[in-house]
Amino acid sequence: MIDLRIGEGPIEQISGNTLGLKQSQRRALERTYRRRVAPDQVVSPELAKHLASISGELGQQVGVLISREGAVSHVIVGDAARLELPDIGRLRGGAGRFRGLRLVHTHLRGESLTQDDLNDLVLLRLDLVAAIQLEADGNPGKIELAHILPGREEDLDAKEPFRKVEARDIYRLRFNFEEEIQSLEREFSRVTGRRPEETQKERALIIVVSPGKTARAEITELVRAAGVDIAETLHFSGGRIHPRTVVGRGRLQRIALSAMRSSADAAIFDIDLKPAQARAFEDSTGLKAVDRTQLILDIFAQRARSRDGKLQVELAQLKYSLPRLTEKDAGLSRLVGGIGGRGPGETVLEIGRRRARDRIRSLEKEIDRLSRQRGVRRKRRIRQGLPVLSIIGYTNAGKSSLLNALTESRIDTDDRMFVTLDTTSRRLRFPREGDVIITDTVGFINDLPPDLLAAFRATLEELADADLLLHVADASDANLDRKLEAVNRVLAGLDLKSIPRLLVMNKADLVEPSVIEGLCRRYDAVAASALERKGLDGLIQRAESIIKENK
Repeated sequence: MIDLRIGEGPIEQISGNTLGLKQSQRRALERTYRRRVAPDQVVSPELAKHLASISGELGQQVGVLISREGAVSHVIVGDAARLELPDIGRLRGGAGRFRGLRLVHTHLRGESLTQDDLNDLVLLRLDLVAAIQLEADGNPGKIELAHILPGREEDLDAKEPFRKVEARDIYRLRFNFEEEIQSLEREFSRVTGRRPEETQKERALIIVVSPGKTARAEITELVRAAGVDIAETLHFSGGRIHPRTVVGRGRLQRIALSAMRSSADAAIFDIDLKPAQARAFEDSTGLKAVDRTQLILDIFAQRARSRDGKLQVELAQLKYSLPRLTEKDAGLSRLVGGIGGRGPGETVLEIGRRRARDRIRSLEKEIDRLSRQRGVRRKRRIRQGLPVLSIIGYTNAGKSSLLNALTESRIDTDDRMFVTLDTTSRRLRFPREGDVIITDTVGFINDLPPDLLAAFRATLEELADADLLLHVADASDANLDRKLEAVNRVLAGLDLKSIPRLLVMNKADLVEPSVIEGLCRRYDAVAASALERKGLDGLIQRAESIIKENK
C-alpha cells in the first residue's frame, strides 16, 4: 500500500498483486512515478504506452491514479481481469467535490469498462475512470472513459448515471480533462447546493431494509424527531442483509450516487448494525453509518433535561459505543513509552476502552444513588396514602397532552417522538377518593434498545409502585395493534403486567365515532381527546373505580 507522509510525496511503492514480480519489472513500475500528464490530458500517450508495455509483459492489469496536477500518486498491479485499489484516504470537503484523482488502467481482453470500474468511480468519487485496451502487439489501443453525471435521483431510472466517451486510440480522444472536471464540479455544486439556513443541519439518506410500510414510517418519524434533514429515502427491502456491508455492491453504488447528488453526509438505517458492518459501510461509501439504536440514543441525548435523564442517556450511549470503539476513534494505536513509561504499556485504544468502562461504573453508582433518593420519596407518598397513577404508552401517543388536560399543567408537548424523557408528577383530584398522584413517563417504542431500557430501568421501576397504569394509545394510528403489543412486551420485561391497567384511546377526535366505539368495546378501553379535552370525566370515573376495586 502507498505510505502517505505529511509534507512529502508518495513513497514509490507498488500496490496490489505484486507477488512474483521480477526486479526489472518492479523498477519499470517504479519509474511510472516520474511520468507527468498535461492539465488537459486524461493520460499522456507516453504514459499510456508505458502502462501497456508493462501490462503486456506481466499479463496483468496495471493502473495509475493521477492527481489534478498531472502527477502519478499510486501505481497498482491487478490480475488479468481486475484491479484492487488501495486505501486512498478521505474525500476532499465540499458539496459536489470529486476525489481529485482519476484512475487510468489497462484491459487485456478487449473488454469495455466493467461494473467494478464503475463501482470504483462512484464509491471512491473519482474524477473519472479510463480503460486502455491492449492491442495484439502490446501497444495501447482503444480508450474508454466514464464520469458521473450531475442530476437528481429521480433521473437515475431514466438514463445511466454515467457519461461514457471512447476513441480508437489515445491520439483521437477528444476530451479536455481540465475543462470537463471544472464544469462537472460547478454543476454538481449547483445541483447539490443547499440554502444557508439548511447548512447547519445534518443531512442524511434513510436506508430502509426491513419489509413493509410500518418500519419505513417509523424510521422516518425518528429521523425527523432527531432534527436531521432527510435528503432521500432509499428502499432495499427486497433482498437479504449483506453480512459485511449491509447492502450489496450495486446498492452501495446507488447509495453513494444519491449521497453525492443530494449532498448527504450520513446514512441512517432502519435496523441495528453490527460494529463491523457499520465500519465496512463507512469505508465503502465515505458516509457516516447510523443505525436505529444510535438514532434513538441521539434523540434521547437531545431531549434529556434532568440530571437523572442525562446520566441515564450517557450510560446507554457508552454501553452502545464501547464494543464499537476502534483505533480510528481512539487515534493511532501507539504504545505509551518514553522516559518513565517504557515497556508494552497500553495502546490508545485500550486506554479509551478502560476510561469508558470506568465512566460506566461511575454512572451506574450515581444512578443507583438517585434511584435510592426516588425510593425515599415514593415511600413518603405511600405513607401519605395517596394513590399513584402512571401514564404509559407508545411514544407520541399523547401522554403528556393527557397529563396537561387532566391537571391543567403546561408540560412541553409536540407532535414528535420522545418529547418527554424526564418523569413528571402532578396532583389530580378524584370526585370520591380525593387527591391522587399522576405521573408521566418516557414513551416506549417497538424493540426498545436494550442498553437504553437498562439505563432507564431505575426510572421505569417507579411504575411498580403505581396503583393503576393509564395505557395511552393513539386511536387514529394505523399500527395500533402492533404498538399496543410493543408496550405489553416492555411491561412484561419489567415484570409489571400484574398492575391494574386502563387503556385510554386518545385522539378520539381524529376517528369516526363508530370506529372509536368499536375500539373501546374490543379493548375494554375509554375514549378521550386530550387536545379537545373530551372524555376526561369518563376516564377519571373509570380510573377511580378500578383503584377502589383493588384497594
